[in-house]
Amino acid sequence: MKIRIISAILMIAIFIPLLIVGEIPFAVLMTLLSVLGLYELIHTRESKRKFPIILKIFAYLLVIFFTISNYDSIQFVCSIDYRVISIIIFAFLLPMVFIKDTNVYDLNDALFLVGSVVFIGLGFNLLVVTRNYDVTYIIYLLLITTMTDTFALITGNLIGKNKLAPTISPNKTIEGSIGGSLMGTIVASAYYITVINPANSLVLVILVTCFLTCVGQFGDLAFSFIKREYGKKDFSNLIPGHGGILDRLDSLIFVVLVFILLLGII
Repeated sequence: MKIRIISAILMIAIFIPLLIVGEIPFAVLMTLLSVLGLYELIHTRESKRKFPIILKIFAYLLVIFFTISNYDSIQFVCSIDYRVISIIIFAFLLPMVFIKDTNVYDLNDALFLVGSVVFIGLGFNLLVVTRNYDVTYIIYLLLITTMTDTFALITGNLIGKNKLAPTISPNKTIEGSIGGSLMGTIVASAYYITVINPANSLVLVILVTCFLTCVGQFGDLAFSFIKREYGKKDFSNLIPGHGGILDRLDSLIFVVLVFILLLGII
């Protein structure tokens, strides 16, 4: 527990100043985290099958490129650069033609790398763009995920009896999920109405926020499924007492991906 607390304090001490400063320092932090997140996914997959080293290098370079796209924009750029997507697809599908050995590299490997690079790159890129647009939105999303996770744990420990998804994450309970969503919705909605847009409909804000708390928990379960599929407890030990980057940010990545879809109504 002591190591967990110390790690949390250090993460906050690094993250908060860079969040406040924003711009290039925050973009650099998100790029570093995207590389580490991709490393964790690749490392997890390689517990069963190794990737050719050159393709791993391509993957890291492409996730960096994806993450820093529009890093200096102060507007939400709700579009995808098709050149980036095309490069990613060709970078991982074309090698199958030249390698010609499915024991070394096959379609499943290619699709795994395509999906991982796009998912991680897009998620962290949206965090950068969201911060540039307005820091209050990032705080709103962080409140959703942290309050939901924290109170899901507390509620689950206190009154949790019914398992939420025992085959995926045995420790999560239905009571914990409800408690996490309830407190995440209350705290984040109060922040949104008070700080971001007091003129917005309170009912709408509550509904959207509650939905996002559910999305965050779904993201956590989705990543738990991946870990269970590969027999992993954590994605890595990069953060002592907390696991890996994706163990801490899985909910946030899913939430920001859905939030961008709902931005027009909230």
